[in-house]
Amino acid sequence: MTPAPRLVCKQMASPVGTLTLVAGEAGLVAILWQDDDPARVPLGPLADDSDHPLLLETTRQLDAYFAGARRSFDLPLAPSGTPFQRQVWAALLTIPYGETRSYGQLAVTLGRPGAARAVGAANGRNPLSIVAPCHRIVGGSGALTGFAGGLAAKHYLLTLERRGAGTLLL
Repeated sequence: MTPAPRLVCKQMASPVGTLTLVAGEAGLVAILWQDDDPARVPLGPLADDSDHPLLLETTRQLDAYFAGARRSFDLPLAPSGTPFQRQVWAALLTIPYGETRSYGQLAVTLGRPGAARAVGAANGRNPLSIVAPCHRIVGGSGALTGFAGGLAAKHYLLTLERRGAGTLLL
């Protein structure tokens, strides 16, 4: 039996609370919220490694995002999920900075127009919050809907992006 891959983590302070960054051998595995339900993104044991190069780079890029100086991320991503979940998470990466989509719109983008609820469930399991921008998914009416980081954090992220959407950044 092969051992589970080693996962390392680092915490970072942010305007939306303390985030736990998690990396594995292939890339960034998760960005977890301060009060995240451990069942939402099951990971297994984590080893603290505040000096891990990928976690330091993730911190740098997230700090630049929160400062309004970065619109997208350039990080190796290695989320673990079902093929459908990974398809939804990859589609999140195509939503432009400062814009939102509904669950139904994302389902249509994926070629599965009847799968809005399944898209919502996969979105709720997104392990790469902020980097894979699940906060850009809203209800069909445009209302803010469930978010692992809480609706206040979702509102903060969307407001940050809407303010910066008119300027040229990374």
